[in-house]
Amino acid sequence: MEAQARGLLETEPLQGRDEDTVASADFPSMLSEEEKEELKAELVQLEDEITTLRQVLSAKERRLVEIKQKLGMNLMNELKQNFSRSWHDVQTTTAYKKTHETLSHAGQKATAAFSNVGTAISKKFGDMRNNEITACARLNPFQTKVGGTNHGGGSFEEVLSSTAQASAQSSAGGPRRAEEEELQC
Repeated sequence: MEAQARGLLETEPLQGRDEDTVASADFPSMLSEEEKEELKAELVQLEDEITTLRQVLSAKERRLVEIKQKLGMNLMNELKQNFSRSWHDVQTTTAYKKTHETLSHAGQKATAAFSNVGTAISKKFGDMRNNEITACARLNPFQTKVGGTNHGGGSFEEVLSSTAQASAQSSAGGPRRAEEEELQC
């Protein structure tokens, strides 16, 4: 009997087999009429208290909304503050710091690599241009300035080039030689 009383006084939540025992018990037959009336009265009182607490909570929530409105606080501001606070919390974690450091280092390496590729491409275009100029000079060794100084007429090469372009445009798409397409001296 003492073990049963100790079991009834425990405040631990019911576990699997305890729930089965409670569900199969026939409590109304174990209670006297007086105990039933006391429990019914307590039930009514608890329901009334719960209703009162809900009403008080609702009134307090309305008051909370009123105060926030007066202070200029709204849902969006609260979300912003919560997001800022959460973002700050994330940024202070060691995992974030390590990831940020790793990605930053990778970004610096990628930037350096792209810079090197850009330099290499520029150098290659410069070499190709120099090779083209050298080839043009071999084909036309008379590419010198006319009169020694530039009097607005340009170099001999520029005059020849503009003349060749003008005649090519006037022929309106006549057949071109392959060497003219590759080297425009």
